[in-house]
Amino acid sequence: MLVKSYAGSVNGINAVTVTVEVNISPGVRFFLVGLPDNAVKESQQRIESALRAVSFRWPGKQVVVNMAPADIRKEGSSYDLSLAIGILAANENISSCQLPSYLLMGELSLDGTLKPVRGILPVALRAKEDGFEGMIVPVENACEAAVVSGLRVYGMRSLSDVISFFNKSGSYSPTEVDMDRLFRVEINSYDIDFADVKGQASVKRAFEVAAAGGHNIIMVGSPGSGKTMLARRMPTIVPPLTVEEALETTKIHSVAGRLTSNSSLITQRPFRSPHHTISNIALVGGGSNPLPGEISLSHNGILFLDELPEFNRNVLEVLRQPLEERTITISRARTTVDYPSGFMLIAAMNPCPCGYYNHPDRECVCSPGSVQKYLNKISGPLLDRIDIHIEVVPVPFDDLTSKGNNESSSVIRERVVRARQIQHRRFSGLKGVFCNARMTGSLVKRFVVPDSAGNRLLRNGMDLLGLSARAYDRILKVSRTIADLESSDQVLPEHISEAIGYRNLDRDGWAG
Repeated sequence: MLVKSYAGSVNGINAVTVTVEVNISPGVRFFLVGLPDNAVKESQQRIESALRAVSFRWPGKQVVVNMAPADIRKEGSSYDLSLAIGILAANENISSCQLPSYLLMGELSLDGTLKPVRGILPVALRAKEDGFEGMIVPVENACEAAVVSGLRVYGMRSLSDVISFFNKSGSYSPTEVDMDRLFRVEINSYDIDFADVKGQASVKRAFEVAAAGGHNIIMVGSPGSGKTMLARRMPTIVPPLTVEEALETTKIHSVAGRLTSNSSLITQRPFRSPHHTISNIALVGGGSNPLPGEISLSHNGILFLDELPEFNRNVLEVLRQPLEERTITISRARTTVDYPSGFMLIAAMNPCPCGYYNHPDRECVCSPGSVQKYLNKISGPLLDRIDIHIEVVPVPFDDLTSKGNNESSSVIRERVVRARQIQHRRFSGLKGVFCNARMTGSLVKRFVVPDSAGNRLLRNGMDLLGLSARAYDRILKVSRTIADLESSDQVLPEHISEAIGYRNLDRDGWAG
């Protein structure tokens, strides 16, 4: 008897439907075809043991299984459930009438229980697109799949539950997720706040500008000046995730296997902070079976690189293309996958090897030329992609002990959201441009038109401070964001003046 069941195969962060065709005929052999990898081939032993655990036996006949489309490599153990149910249906142990309506995913243990698998959300989205009525998944994956509206998701604990479902010998209710409640409760649930940061008014202002325009930012300051503390609070002031962004972000973390058990949706922007010993593959993604790296896990969020000069130079250079293209392509001999990488970069570094160059109280002990050599570990092309350079100085004792009320993250976020709404209206209809940082050169000329006084200030600033030509567009983009924060249609001289102040590392003689 020929029976078809359905599963899903993930490629990148998208999925395709896999049809599991099972034919049982006279004979004694087992054939599994359709480009399965070793994990799929080993499913026979897991399925056979699981069937015995639920009082069924492997068919004493010839079993031929084809996984179509046959030109897509099938990897992992997530096909166990669809294979087992297909074999039971073909052997007439269960009813097959409902099989065309459901997509099945899950790994079987030897005792018949179902184990969670990766990539459920992209498979659920594909199931909805392909018109399936619902999905049957391990109970730990049920909430993740249930965020897809219009899809009935049943979380099962064991193979016997799935058999009862298809034989209609048990009562099962679909898993439901309240998306409105998720966003309402969790979107602003942070344990940290900018109100905790004492002093550093100029740096907090730079962070507000960076959040409002989506600008990358680098902080230069001595140890203990608060660079990491500030960076970790950036997610509390950037605009909240939209539903579309939350789904896309959750898809990436689902494929990478980073979702916690029974989690459903990522509702806060990711904040990733890899150690400086990270490898190229861990940062950009890859491996024999490609998985997303840190730059993709920080998509729609923030990638924080602390101690930037300590990273391997080759690791830093691979950031250049993702920063521009907002996507990364992983090519291997057998496959090519694309992962999104639309992140905001926050970098932090000491000004010199000892960390105390330009310190107000402590003396730098670095040898002549070592400061510039230390800064040269960061290439010009990478620095060119960072719009805001800001010095972070130690907080004076009086500021540390003051009891004044600092501005909270929620107040700053309100201004940031208003500025982003202005940009959204400005760039409506322009594909791939949603904030000032994404403006091309032609868009800068179109939307950033300083008056004569502003042009004179910009010219004088570049001449007197020795700013490089690459700083020109960056200054205009940042000045546009500053104007948006003040709801100003025109870029005024004071906006340009503030933007010039955010180009410290471009100044001649800054490093001695």
